[in-house]
Amino acid sequence: MTQSPTQTPTALQHIELGVTGMTCSSCSSRVQRKLNKLDGVDASVNFSTETAAVDFDASATTPQMLIDEVRKAGYDAFALDDGAESADGAGGAEGASSSERLENARLEEAEKLKRTTIWAALVSLPVMLVSMIPSLQFTNWQWAAFAATTLVFFAAGSVFHRATWANLKHGAMTMDTLITLGTSAAYLWSAWALFFGNAGEPGMTMEMSILPSHAGMDEIYLESVCVVLTFLLLGRWFETRAKGQSSEALRELLDMGAKDAAIIRDGKEVRVPIGQVAVGDRFVVRPGERWPRTAA
Repeated sequence: MTQSPTQTPTALQHIELGVTGMTCSSCSSRVQRKLNKLDGVDASVNFSTETAAVDFDASATTPQMLIDEVRKAGYDAFALDDGAESADGAGGAEGASSSERLENARLEEAEKLKRTTIWAALVSLPVMLVSMIPSLQFTNWQWAAFAATTLVFFAAGSVFHRATWANLKHGAMTMDTLITLGTSAAYLWSAWALFFGNAGEPGMTMEMSILPSHAGMDEIYLESVCVVLTFLLLGRWFETRAKGQSSEALRELLDMGAKDAAIIRDGKEVRVPIGQVAVGDRFVVRPGERWPRTAA
């Protein structure tokens, strides 16, 4: 953010945003770049805590404009400040604190990933077994596997495909892009082999092999699509849970900080709330007391 020398300095307002949908550090970098392109905005996005700390000029930008900019980037955002307007307009009316709103959003995402992972695993397991064990391969088994894989690819895999599409619209590629490319290649080749090759013929069999085969038009890789997506969903679920636990630990550390401070003013010691401690204040910290964090 730059300011012309002829402009009168404007007091910036501060807001904390919760940002959901980020899957890697490049996502947070992209959100940060998008926010900083707005007039009078200085933003810092933290992928680990899924938050954005934004200083903005209220005469040029509003909190809703910040939220809309995050959504244009393919993610979602809501105000964390108590009493501030949230993404759905409810804000603090529901009485939820900043940490509660962020934690609720994270829990909702984790629960959704958990449900998706479970049903994807239940569908993928039969596909994997029937593809690798010839004795389980009944007549036209490949078509049943294709139907199950299609469900996993489009429904469960939409977690990655939606992120890929959102990133491509902005000319960016992330880990989700690689996942979509890899699983799409295996799925499309299998579909081609089934409909236009020999893989769709009744009585076709496959078996697990460490060494590569002739890889003709009778080779399908449906089990690879299912297993890869299921394991990646499992990893995404674990990652979401881990971020929630680390954020909770950070909040507990912050809560351990001092709530007030003993300030020396006019030669006297007075206790004031920690929010009133400013740069340049002299304060007293006695043995056993917590060190107050000064506000900039």
